Amino acid sequence: MVNLETTNWLIGVIAVATALQTLIILGAAFVGFRAYRQMQTTIADLESRHIEPLRHRVDDILEDVQTIAARVSNQTERVDRAITGTIDRVDETTERVRDSVRDKVAQATGFVRGIRAIITSLLTTEPTPKPPSHPAASL
Repeated sequence: MVNLETTNWLIGVIAVATALQTLIILGAAFVGFRAYRQMQTTIADLESRHIEPLRHRVDDILEDVQTIAARVSNQTERVDRAITGTIDRVDETTERVRDSVRDKVAQATGFVRGIRAIITSLLTTEPTPKPPSHPAASL
C-alpha cells in the first residue's frame, strides 16, 4: 500500500495557509473599510466646517463683483452717451460758428471791395480804354 501521510500533511499545510491568507485578506478589507469610513467622516467634517463657509463667502464676493461690474458697465454707457452727445454738440456749434464767420467775412470782403472800387473810380481820371477790335472781326 501507498503511504499518503506526507501528501495529507502537505494538503493540511496548504489548507491552513489558505485559511490564514483568507483571514489576512478579510482583516485588510475590514481595516481598509474602517479607514475609508473614517476618511469620509473627516472629509464631511472638513467640508462642513471649512469649505462650506468659504464657499458661501466666495459666492457673496462673486455676487458683489457681478453687481459692481454691472454698475461699471452702466456708468460706462452713461459716460459714453454723455461724451458722444457733447462731441455732437461741439461739432454743431463749430459748424454754426464757421458758417457765421464765413458769412461775416464775405460781407466784410464785399464791403471792402465796394469801397475800394469807389475809391479807385474817384481817383482815376482817365477814361477806361475801349477794348481793341479784333482784326478777324473786320474780315
